[in-house]
Parts: sequence; C-alpha cells; structure tokens
Amino acid sequence: MRVGQNPAKTVKEVAKPKRITVAVLNYIPFMSGFFAETFDVLKLCLGSIWENSDLPYDLLVFDNASCPEVREYLVQKQQEGKIQFLILSDTNLGKGGAWNIMLAAAPGEVIAFTDNDCYFFPGWLSNSIKILEGFPNVGMVTSRPVAMNQVYNTSTLAWALQDPDATVETSRFLDWETFRSFTMSLGSSEEDTRRQYETHQDTVVTYKGQRVFVGAMHYQFIAYKKILNEFIPFSMDRPMGQVRQLDVRVNEAGYLRLMTPEPYMNNMSNQIPDWVEQMQTSITKETKKLKLKNLKLIKWPLMRLYDWIFRIYWKEQ
Repeated sequence: MRVGQNPAKTVKEVAKPKRITVAVLNYIPFMSGFFAETFDVLKLCLGSIWENSDLPYDLLVFDNASCPEVREYLVQKQQEGKIQFLILSDTNLGKGGAWNIMLAAAPGEVIAFTDNDCYFFPGWLSNSIKILEGFPNVGMVTSRPVAMNQVYNTSTLAWALQDPDATVETSRFLDWETFRSFTMSLGSSEEDTRRQYETHQDTVVTYKGQRVFVGAMHYQFIAYKKILNEFIPFSMDRPMGQVRQLDVRVNEAGYLRLMTPEPYMNNMSNQIPDWVEQMQTSITKETKKLKLKNLKLIKWPLMRLYDWIFRIYWKEQ
C-alpha cells in the first residue's frame, strides 16, 4: 500500500535537452603501452569541446569499459555538471555496439559524434551545423577536410552533378599543412605523406555560395538523429575494423557526405602532439585579447571616441 503522494507530481515542468548532443565514445582499458597517454588525450578532447563549442549543446559520454581511474574521472565531471549524460558499460561492446546505444539514447535533434582523441578548434560546431542546414539531404558532416577515397561518396557526387545550383571541381585543393597534419596523425611517415599529397585529388562542391569538400569520416561527424537512426542497429563481431558500415549505409541511402572547407578539428591519436600546446597558447591569447577589449575602463572610452568620430563624419554628409 502506498503511503502519501509522490512529490514529483507537484513539479510543473522538467528540463528539456539541447537541440545538439555532442557524443563522445571513450575506451581506455589501462594506462600503459599503447594507452599510456590516452587519458590525457581524453581530457584534451573534452576540454576542447567545453572551451570551443559555440552553440548550446548537451554532452553525452559513452565509456566502453575503461579502467577505474578513467571512469572515476568521468563520474566526477558529470557531478560537476560538465557531462550531462554518462553511460558506463561494464564490457567493451565495440564501436558498433556503442553506436547502437549512443545514437538511440542521444536526446538532441542533432548528434555530433566523435572518438575520444579528437581536438576541436574554435567555431567547429557552428561551421559544421551551417553545412548540415545549408545543403539538401545531408547524411554526415565532418569538421575538417581530408584526402578522401570517393568510393563512399557516389550519392554526393551524383547529386552535385545534376543539381543546377551546385558546381563541382576536382583538383588538389588541400594545402600541404592541412593534409600533413591529419595524415601523419594516423601513423604515416613524412616521406609517405608527401608521396600521397603529390598524387591525391580533392573534390569540392559549391552550392548556393557555400563551399564544401566531398566526403566524411566515421571518426567524427555531425548528423540529424532521425537519419542516423535509419542505420541502427549495427551488427559487428569485432570491436574495430567494421565501422565502414556507416559510410556504406549513408551513401547507399542517397545521403550527402560533406566536410568543412577549413580544418576545425584534428586527430591526436594515442599521444599528445606538439601542435596542441601551440593551439592552446593561440586560443588563450585570443581569449585574453577579447577580455581586454571588453573591460569597461577600455571599452567605454573607445566606444565614446567611436561615437564622437561617427557623429562628426555623419554631420558632414
């Protein structure tokens, strides 16, 4: 027999999730060998999301049976309000199994998925959303351009070639540093990377004034949840190596796979690269400049001076 009334009945409204869910997949089983620096890489990944996301979002983290130290850190961050949704699996379900849960559980209309070794630059979210909303029938948007095999982009190319508002160009559009920074993060040598750069071709589409690279990566992408849910469940019998299923299914369903024209993220892999410190220093300097510019003692007299100059010139018209 129930005693009393549930006090929740007196609550008139509940919190609503943000339109965008940033979803991070994490797996750090131990902190030695290959995984020796990955805990620090995860912290940098999350830190770049917290610092450089320029649209409202909720953060969802799916932990695929990491070691206790990592799980304790994630629980702590959730308690601090930095992670809105935390899913802890006691066994490694692989990326496919994690996707089945993450993509269904994410409450947002838009899902921004990433592995745990991605570092995001300022403006990554808004510039990716601009493409998602500015092109028709988009399946995936990746927040940087990379050299891409077009075998999984046939639907994108077919659309671009027949739409009168779209222009297609094929050439070597990626600059060396953008190409190098990502390709070498995957383990390629400088010599091999240079050889690949000299022979690769990029395909670029301009549509109603927006320029994008053709292609996308399952490593990091932004998509509408309703579209991603067309492709689950994923049946994968290995933890890695079969994630191309998403690329194949999105393309075969006729959706576009696109990349931003500028790099708004990069891969750190399993250790902290030198460019991360340089990037953080640059962001810190810009933040300090912005704070200095907005100080009342500086901003007020500058705005008064601007107003005075404007009035003088306006009266002369």
